[in-house]
Amino acid sequence: MPMEQRGVDTIPDEERTSGPRDLVSILLGSNLCLGVIVFGWLPPSFGLGWWASVSSIVVGTLVGTALTAPLALISLRTATNLSTSSGAQFGVRGRLVGSVVGLLLALGYSALTVWIGGDVMVSVLGRLFGVPANDVSYGVVYALLAAATVTAAVYGYRVLLALSRVLAIGMTALLVLGVIAYAPHFTTAALPDADGYLLGGFWPTWLLAMVAAGLSGPIAFITLLGDYTRYISPARHTSRRVLHATWLGLILGLLVPQLFGTFTAYAAQAALDYAGPLVSASPAWYLVPLLLAASAGSVGNAGLMLYSMGLDLDAILPRASRATATYAVAVIATACVFIGHYYSSAQDAMTSFVLLLTAIGTPWAVITLIGFARCRGTYDAEALQVFNRRARGGIYWYSGGWNIPATVSWALGAVVGVLAVALPSYEGPLLRLTGGVDCSFLLSGLVGGLAYVLLTIGDSAPGRERATTDAESAAALTVPADN
Repeated sequence: MPMEQRGVDTIPDEERTSGPRDLVSILLGSNLCLGVIVFGWLPPSFGLGWWASVSSIVVGTLVGTALTAPLALISLRTATNLSTSSGAQFGVRGRLVGSVVGLLLALGYSALTVWIGGDVMVSVLGRLFGVPANDVSYGVVYALLAAATVTAAVYGYRVLLALSRVLAIGMTALLVLGVIAYAPHFTTAALPDADGYLLGGFWPTWLLAMVAAGLSGPIAFITLLGDYTRYISPARHTSRRVLHATWLGLILGLLVPQLFGTFTAYAAQAALDYAGPLVSASPAWYLVPLLLAASAGSVGNAGLMLYSMGLDLDAILPRASRATATYAVAVIATACVFIGHYYSSAQDAMTSFVLLLTAIGTPWAVITLIGFARCRGTYDAEALQVFNRRARGGIYWYSGGWNIPATVSWALGAVVGVLAVALPSYEGPLLRLTGGVDCSFLLSGLVGGLAYVLLTIGDSAPGRERATTDAESAAALTVPADN
């Protein structure tokens, strides 16, 4: 299969041959991995009981999917990725906000996937072949996973889609075997080592789990969905079918692995750590399937994240090719894996990462969706590519390529989110106003969206979210000498 040559440029309609079924396959297959499964361990590790853990994950996933899924329709219309598409609201240079947010989201999740998958692989190899769990073993396993991941990501969308189709079937079978393997040890009794509710009370801890384990899953896709729907043609597939496919793919792709993680956390009595107890509690016959799940599943999920990172860096640095950008971010992601392994606990690192990125990313998503509603899904695809072509002008040029009201609105929302977040090592000052409950994603989205609406009141064409004719667009663009 040839290597993908497309970066964040507009995909020609003749190349947009994917469909809603492919979208379901890629969202399901890529998420059936330990990097997503481990999020189901977070609520029990916070001290929640079985039903409280399950309800926090289900509610958070459904709320997050309702917010995130409509973003898939934007790239269906623009034929480019979501960060570039957000130039309609933020300006062709201001859409770098989305590129940076997407880069950070994908960086964290890809590193987490390789980290958790590698830890499980080393533990399984120790039980099967006596491989010692030392620095050399971890280094070799992390390096092998990173190499396989970057290979899949560099080859691009078609390879990742084919891999996801295989994983959707294969990983489902492995998880079914896992339920059988861990069922004899399963109990809904509270985990003794969790040491009570993490935040001191039930509802604050439940809300933390709802955001950290449930809502964070769909939010991770706020800049990723367009990577897949840009290959779907609106001439052949309706928006309704694409939206339904996104709902189905996100809900199944996130709930199935996360609830498996909650189930195995109770079966393995994994309160303080997940990878070690998961392998220790596994019957001998499930060790090989567990090794396959840790390796193949990690490559599929981290490969998609790395692919998205390459696109976002390519959008930030138009001179770089997608392949070169992907290699560069692969080095950074691999470094993050080693930093996470040696210098942080899994629970603290995961919780801090997802809460901060959710607070920062939610206002960007809200503003982008407001723009989509205003323009009724009609965009000027040529004007969106101005920055990538090192040109000037077009209806999304605004002030030097930045839409100040949108950028200020996002910044206000992000700052409020950070000030209202509750992390293991930091509590924002606004928590006193919310009774100690982490409402950072709600406040950040509300402040960002409301500020954007208020700052654009009176604008006859808010955010300039309208389409022009090809002649108007072409006349508005001028290409300077190296800018």
